[in-house]
Amino acid sequence: MSAQLVTELTILVLAAFVGFEVISKVPTLLHTPLMSGTNAIHGIVVVGAILVAGRAGADTLTLVVGFFAVVLGTANVVGGFVVTDRMLEMFKQ
Repeated sequence: MSAQLVTELTILVLAAFVGFEVISKVPTLLHTPLMSGTNAIHGIVVVGAILVAGRAGADTLTLVVGFFAVVLGTANVVGGFVVTDRMLEMFKQ
């Protein structure tokens, strides 16, 4: 394994642990604003995935990974909006 791959895997694992710790400490009252912010970030991820997958001269691996990034990012955005809508419905009289 190259040093760059080990560094990238280390960053990925540390980001997963930090993300879990941050999200698990969020109070219930802040979940809706947090979900809205997450939806905005994933919208940017979807646009980036479309740009990467749609560039000229992309190899097959780039197209496949870009396609899955678009599909999974879109599912995450739509699911986030559904969850946010359901949470906001709980506060209506």
